[in-house]
Amino acid sequence: MKIATWNVNSLKVRLPHLLQWLQTNPVDVLCIQETKLTDDKFPVDEINAAGYQVAFTGQKTYNGVAILSRHELTDVVRNNPHFPDEQQRLIAATVQGVRVICAYVVNGQALDSDKFVYKMAWLDALRTWVKEEMAAHAQFAILGDYNIAPDDRDVHDPAEWAGQIHCSDPEREALRALLGLGLSDAFRLFEQPEKQYSWWDYRQMAFRRNRGLRIDHILLSKALAARCTACTIDREPRKWEQPSDHTPVIATIE
Repeated sequence: MKIATWNVNSLKVRLPHLLQWLQTNPVDVLCIQETKLTDDKFPVDEINAAGYQVAFTGQKTYNGVAILSRHELTDVVRNNPHFPDEQQRLIAATVQGVRVICAYVVNGQALDSDKFVYKMAWLDALRTWVKEEMAAHAQFAILGDYNIAPDDRDVHDPAEWAGQIHCSDPEREALRALLGLGLSDAFRLFEQPEKQYSWWDYRQMAFRRNRGLRIDHILLSKALAARCTACTIDREPRKWEQPSDHTPVIATIE
C-alpha cells in the first residue's frame, strides 16, 4: 500500500495537476489539503473517473480536506469531536483496515497572534482525538500539512527561522507530544539526503534556491511503522506551471 499527502492549494486550480500526478503515481490513498471548495463544487466525477473514491469536507476560499482511495472508504468522520470548529481541517476514514486521518493544521500566522493561540488549542485537541483513534485502531496514520518543521534539519536556514512561526519551540513541542503517543515520522525512519523540503514560498525564487521547509508529514503507528519500507518527497509537481507551493510526500507500507 502506498499512502501520500499533498496540500494542493486550491483544487479548482490544481485539479489537472492532481489527475496527472495520480496517473503516474497511482497511490492507494492520497490525503489532500486546502481544497478551498464548498462540498457542492467538489469534482467527485473527475476523481471517480480516475479510479478513486473520495470523502471530503470543505468551505469557500479557505481550508478543506479530502481522502482519495482506490479502495472502499468506511467510517468517515468529519472534524474533531473534541474541538467544535467552523474551519474544515480534518477528515478521517478507514481503508483496508487502516485508520487514516487527513489533517490541515492551523498556520498560526505569528506567535503573538490570536491565530497562534487557536493553533495551539487545536493541536491539543487533536492529540486527544488521535489518542482515542489509536486506542481503537492499531493500524493508524495521520497525514497532512502540519505547518510545523520538526527540527532544524527541516529548515533551509535555521538561524533565519529561529523562533518564527512553523519553527517555534511551542509548535515543535506540540508535534513531539503527538509523536509521543506512539507515532513515527515516516520520513525519518530512513536515511535521507540533506535539505529535503515539502514547501517553498512562491516569492524570491525560493524553490529554485531550495529555500524550503519540511512541514508535510506522514505519522504512523508502531504497527504501520514496522511495515513502512520507504518515504519520499516528490519534488516534480513543484516544477509544473502554476504549481502548489507544496509537493507530495509518499510512504510505502508493505
